[in-house]
Amino acid sequence: MQWSVQLRSCILLVENFKRLALWSILGLAGCTSLPSEKIVPQEDPVIIGSPVRRNFTPLEPAFACVANALREKSKPVVVSIAVGDVKDYTGKYSQTEGNAITQGGALMVYSALGKLGNMVEIRERFDTRIAELELAYADRRQLGDGQLHAIEAGKPPVPWVPYFGGTILRSQYYIVGGITEVNYNIQSGGFDAAVSNVGGKRRTFTMNIGVDLRIIDTRSLVVLKTVSMQKQIKGEEVGVGIYRFFGNELLDLNVGGKSQEPLQLGVRTTIEQSVLELVGAITGVDANVCIDPIMEPKRVARDGQIPSVAGPAQPLPVQGKANGKGNGNGNGNLTALIDPSSTQSGGLVPQNRSLVAQGAGYELQFVTATADISPQTRSQIEKMAAEASQGKVVNYKLLSRDTENFPPLQRRELTSERINAVSNILTSLGVSASRIKVLWRPDPTDAGIRREGGGTQLIASLAIEP
Repeated sequence: MQWSVQLRSCILLVENFKRLALWSILGLAGCTSLPSEKIVPQEDPVIIGSPVRRNFTPLEPAFACVANALREKSKPVVVSIAVGDVKDYTGKYSQTEGNAITQGGALMVYSALGKLGNMVEIRERFDTRIAELELAYADRRQLGDGQLHAIEAGKPPVPWVPYFGGTILRSQYYIVGGITEVNYNIQSGGFDAAVSNVGGKRRTFTMNIGVDLRIIDTRSLVVLKTVSMQKQIKGEEVGVGIYRFFGNELLDLNVGGKSQEPLQLGVRTTIEQSVLELVGAITGVDANVCIDPIMEPKRVARDGQIPSVAGPAQPLPVQGKANGKGNGNGNGNLTALIDPSSTQSGGLVPQNRSLVAQGAGYELQFVTATADISPQTRSQIEKMAAEASQGKVVNYKLLSRDTENFPPLQRRELTSERINAVSNILTSLGVSASRIKVLWRPDPTDAGIRREGGGTQLIASLAIEP
């Protein structure tokens, strides 16, 4: 009797599982049905998915922030930028799926620049085939616009469009580079456990991609800034399952899901952050102030507010220390003039304020990214030494092109070399190193640009005291 009751219970349990499995299948079928629409009566319905939208990324607020910073500067900065090749250099290719990484890196750079609005003028250099073909037609007098044009006085108008050159606008800078890394499964883990063929599983994996871009001065071909960025892409898989016999009946049920951060969206986001840093470097705006609150939410939560972006900070001086000793080559003298660890803030060094109002002022301009002295600059230095030999105060500024933009520490090293180069010549012309004073130079953490007009920027201000 007891055995009969247990058998009846098992049969009832199996029947219940059958019903559960059937309803689960029907429920899943109902959940997976997508909306469809019959466009033409004779055709089968077509599934209609989500509507088209703009391709947003997590960095949208950062682009708006940087654009506002450029717009709100005392002299709004509008730069013209072109885009060259941004290729896939990873070499990852599958016979079945093709290239693993997008081949449209340059197009992503264009779109990123477009998000800065009218603060960046984009020059087309990536695909100029149509423009070049039309210029060729115009050169052969084959290009017209449906109107007649008067070319010369007293002669009949002609149907072709006259072209006299100069219509293509130059670019100031251009961006090139590539997608250089894709590393699969740099870390993975998870678990898969079952008891009596009933259990669950969870797996995670991580890969990463890398992007290297640079921005170049179009006229001089000097690389002004390079960036190397990487981003990790994560994915996971979860599931539960049951595989059991109930008498002569087998129940096999598996439910789960798999998701992964979009790989190409990760590439786009990495390229966008690189573009923000490159544009910030040439315009004097610290893009990281806009990026960090988005990419580092923990820091924002801790600080309680998102910092605003201001224009370049005011100059921070470095007090010169002269010991009156020199070895004639300027190397020892430079140590006396510059204290690399100084972070003193405020106006001019107090004991040097009186020097600014006296003597003539000279502007010594350096070639971008070098400490070389041109013949014209040397001639000015010789005039400075002649005035200093008469006991006069001589003020002079060190200038470079305003397109020169390096990280603060790298710029500080180059500024030291330039001060050293001028000091070497002055001491060789008889000026005592103890008379050379540093009035101002940027602080080691200051990334701002002090424009002087005429396409130049101030990199240091010095004086020869009586």
